[in-house]
Amino acid sequence: MAGKKREIQLQTVINSQSLWDEMLQNKGLTVIDVYQAWCGPCKAMQTLFRKLKNELNEDEILHFVVAEADSVAALQPFRDNCEPIFLFSVNGKIVSKIEGANAPLVNKTIINLVNDEKKIAAGEIVRPQYHEIGLVGSNAEVGRSASKDTFDRIYSIAIIKPEARNTGKTMEIKENIVNAGFVIEAEDNRVLTENQVREFYSQMAEQPDFEEFVSLMTHSLSCVLVVSRSSEQLPLLEEEIVSKSETEPQEPSEGQPEMDPSSLVKKKWDSLEEYLVKENMHQFCDVEEDVDNVNKFIDIFFPDFKNKKLEKTLAFLRPDLFQEKKEEVLNIIKNEGFHILMQRPVVLSEEEARTLCKEYENENYFDKVIENMTSGPSLALVLVRENCLRHWKELIGPSTVGEAKQYFTDSLCAQFAMENLPINQLYGSDSPEAAEREIQYFFPPQNTLAVIKPQATHAQREMIFSRIKEAGFEIIQMKEILLTKEHADKIYYKIAQKDFYNSVLEVLSEGPSLVMILSKWNAIADWRRLMGPTDPSEAKFLSPNSLRAQFGTNLLRNAVHGSSNATEAMQSINNIFEEAVPENPENPEEN
Repeated sequence: MAGKKREIQLQTVINSQSLWDEMLQNKGLTVIDVYQAWCGPCKAMQTLFRKLKNELNEDEILHFVVAEADSVAALQPFRDNCEPIFLFSVNGKIVSKIEGANAPLVNKTIINLVNDEKKIAAGEIVRPQYHEIGLVGSNAEVGRSASKDTFDRIYSIAIIKPEARNTGKTMEIKENIVNAGFVIEAEDNRVLTENQVREFYSQMAEQPDFEEFVSLMTHSLSCVLVVSRSSEQLPLLEEEIVSKSETEPQEPSEGQPEMDPSSLVKKKWDSLEEYLVKENMHQFCDVEEDVDNVNKFIDIFFPDFKNKKLEKTLAFLRPDLFQEKKEEVLNIIKNEGFHILMQRPVVLSEEEARTLCKEYENENYFDKVIENMTSGPSLALVLVRENCLRHWKELIGPSTVGEAKQYFTDSLCAQFAMENLPINQLYGSDSPEAAEREIQYFFPPQNTLAVIKPQATHAQREMIFSRIKEAGFEIIQMKEILLTKEHADKIYYKIAQKDFYNSVLEVLSEGPSLVMILSKWNAIADWRRLMGPTDPSEAKFLSPNSLRAQFGTNLLRNAVHGSSNATEAMQSINNIFEEAVPENPENPEEN
């Protein structure tokens, strides 16, 4: 029973400054797992801690705690840190810090410090003079190394209006905002609801053309941004430095010494709105900077922004695991709270395999790894959840089976080890940048044309937009137009000679339609799947959650339309949006 009790109480919870101060009174070594409230302690290391606790059996001099950075003032420098942090306190002094779930290093550090404490207690050595790591203050080592994200952030809400999107200025505005030193924390292309427009632009309500403005904003696509800046002056990067005298640039005269770099400072904008006015972009982008209003609109436009840090990662099941235990792994993924956004089998080329397995290139089994990776299909997945990269890397464990079985016995690497290869049968992206790059490579976006027909009410349009977002589509372009025969022929050209085409035109003439370019991997098939069968009565039976089942009334008034194949999608998009400037300059041919 005593052993079981120790297992349950392996780590004491520290969630206040008073408990932190009390913990510092511990004698001997205290191992501190510093965690964020939104992601929790590092589960991957608990097996190692339990093993050391049992093997060393030094309850008087070895303690384990988990400390919530958000609730302990002394841990302020570590707030918003996505990587696990482990601190080592000896008799109340922080003597070591390890970033990341580096099990061998943590194991070695604990054993060495415990052995020192035992030798000190036995009188074999004098207590070493450890270098104490400070946690707070301007000269603190941790403070200096903390990411700039640990500084307090000041947020603004910006709305890039439809006029900017229709003239291709969205990308330019966003680039200018970033180049001015601001950070775009979140963005969403959306059609604003009437309530959202009236709320955000309430100061304009008395203007004579306000109702016309509301109509424009609720029928066209806007880009909503959460923009941040630091409340403190951050260290300058060399490329960010500009001259204080930039308003009066002068060439140095002959023989005049060059300007001292110390006299160069970065122009720091305190107001996004002020910057946009100076750059003559304010007519395209409206900003809210009042703190109370910003918090309110963040809750309206980005309800998960404050509570969750949603991330994506690329995950890979190597060929043997995919063939033998795919369903078992997928069940674990779902049970761990991951949402599988996209998945596809893929057979890697030798070049792709070498890139994906680069970490093993100096091992004597590298050729065998490449042979295995190209022998059949692997399963590529895009996973989504809060703090996704860290959770997935912790779940799958280290890159080799040997390390997993020694230190991370609960990891998927240890559970699903294959005899023929000493490597982890699963893969995950190493960073947000790598994840974005790898997802783009294995799941290249595809565009399709989508139409919301005139019979959909305003409320139904909102529900359709929500379903579009939930399905992972991005709305690249959108316009509201009355589909006259001239316009309809550009979309329905395949059926323009059919006997029933006049009936289609009659339905389309009942009011304006919303025509959109939707983008995601496998967009054409996924949009058709979301729409459901053409006949709503059939859709209600075969696909009751589809858009046509929920919002269609008959074969002609079936709520939505979409392209059937890539050729039709490209031709229809070019026909309808031929005058629009592409918002995606990297893939202009798709627009």
